[in-house]
Parts: sequence; structure tokens; C-alpha cells
Amino acid sequence: MTNKIEGLLTNSINIGISEEDRKSICQELNKLLADTYLLYLKTQNYHWNVTGPMFQSLHQLFENQYLEQAKAIDLIAERIRALGEFAPGSFVAFSKLSSIKEESGVPSANEMIHNLVHSNETVLSCAKNIIALSDSCDDEVTADFMIERMQVHEKNAWMLRSLIAHQA
Repeated sequence: MTNKIEGLLTNSINIGISEEDRKSICQELNKLLADTYLLYLKTQNYHWNVTGPMFQSLHQLFENQYLEQAKAIDLIAERIRALGEFAPGSFVAFSKLSSIKEESGVPSANEMIHNLVHSNETVLSCAKNIIALSDSCDDEVTADFMIERMQVHEKNAWMLRSLIAHQA
């Protein structure tokens, strides 16, 4: 009985995934969290600063997307915590981990769309890599969560791409 209590007090995690595998998954989830955070920041920036003939529709589309991304940021961080690691929580950490670069200027509406397509595809690729790792570690919860994230980013990229398809 004492060993069980000591185990609970030391925050041992017994969810059928080894500590080494949990750490590996969390390293990749940290990258996804950073990518999602930078995408969120970029999308919100574009929401604030978009101009031009498609202003109203882009302003609303960008808002819908960044609000969803804000929820995803929390869910990703909570998954990292559930696996026993601490989630990165600073812009410095996110900048080091992310494959998405911060927007430093105010691009045209079409450039915003192109940038967001690329950024959504970057997040999608990261989630896809996590699925492969999660499958190899028997972490069905993370794999299922990544499928959900992939669906969101595939749809976002498709919707954005549809706005510029005639210009390709």
C-alpha cells in the first residue's frame, strides 16, 4: 500500500506508454504547439491588418481560424502535460521550436492567403509526423488528436487555397 501511495505522490505515470516514448512524443508536440502558436499569431495579425476588396470575408475567415487555433493551443499544451512534461510557454521558446516564421510586415491580402496556406500545411506536416511516432509508441490518444488537427488544417488550407485558385 505504501508503494502505491508513494507512486501517486511522486506523480508516476502509468498510461501504458514508456517514459522514453512519452518524452519523444512531447518533443514533437512541443514543435506542434510552437507552430500552432505562430500560426495563431500570424492569423490574428492578418485579421487585424487585412485590406482590400475581400476585406470583410477575409477578416471573418481569419477570425474564425485564429479562434479555433487558440483553443487548439490549450489542448496541445494539456496533452503535453498529460504525458508528464511541461509545455513551453514563452515566445522565445516558440520561436526556437517553430518551423513557421513570424510575420514582420503587412503583406497584401493575396500574400496573407499564400502565407497562411503554407503555414497550415506546415502544421499539418508536423501533426502527420506525430501520428507516425504516436502509432509506434502505442499512444492512440495523441494519434487520434493529431488526426483531428490534420482535418482542421487541411480544411483551412483548402478554404484559403480556394480564394486564390484562379490566380495560380
